[in-house]
Amino acid sequence: MTPVDAELAHDLAPTGVLRASINLGNPVLAQGTPDRPSGVTVDLAREVAARLALPVRFRCFDAARKSDAAMAEGHADLCFLAVDPDREREVAFSTPYYVHIEGVYAAPVSSAFASAGDVDRDGVRIGVKQGSAYDLHLSRTLRHATVVRGDEGVDVFHAEGLDVAAGIRQPLTAHVSERAELRVLEPAFMTIRQAMGTVKERRPGTTRFLSGLVTELVASGFVAESLRRSGQDPALTAPTAV
Repeated sequence: MTPVDAELAHDLAPTGVLRASINLGNPVLAQGTPDRPSGVTVDLAREVAARLALPVRFRCFDAARKSDAAMAEGHADLCFLAVDPDREREVAFSTPYYVHIEGVYAAPVSSAFASAGDVDRDGVRIGVKQGSAYDLHLSRTLRHATVVRGDEGVDVFHAEGLDVAAGIRQPLTAHVSERAELRVLEPAFMTIRQAMGTVKERRPGTTRFLSGLVTELVASGFVAESLRRSGQDPALTAPTAV
């Protein structure tokens, strides 16, 4: 390892171990258990550690807000989150490695909503997972409807008899497929760009390293192959030029 690499490794992982915060609550990006996590975020963390000749330790959570908090509180060095203006105040993001995760609504078949654009109305209550990318987005952009937060958007939707549930397309579509009384409203209300992140206090060269590595791994097919192995669509990686 060159002196420059050693300096970068110490800046990113000052304990000598790369502590990666993994959100198992997003099944598109991470699967498995806290003892044996898998998925594209796990593969990316391992690759970062390998490039810097560091051991890696995974800290796994069931929600993005917990994964984010672990890093903010100094318990993790690297996270994998949706890029969001609210998070960018505290997180230094790399370029995205995955951009086609979509936030969608589900509503009763009997509802009057014809499309996602009909949801933002007075009196409409939307169930969301607290601290998720779509919670942040909807809290910032809705003008009339009300966000209701819970551990899972669909759970609070059912428990409180809400009008709409919000969530990531893949798991929300799977939920709807098991319930004839629900339907997905099109189009998606947001596209979620996923990226690596670290704390703002890191040196500029450290975040440039992460962005450069993401660009390389997308272009080489590493990310697409990792997604394929974990049962996700490899065509949905970020474009090579971001």
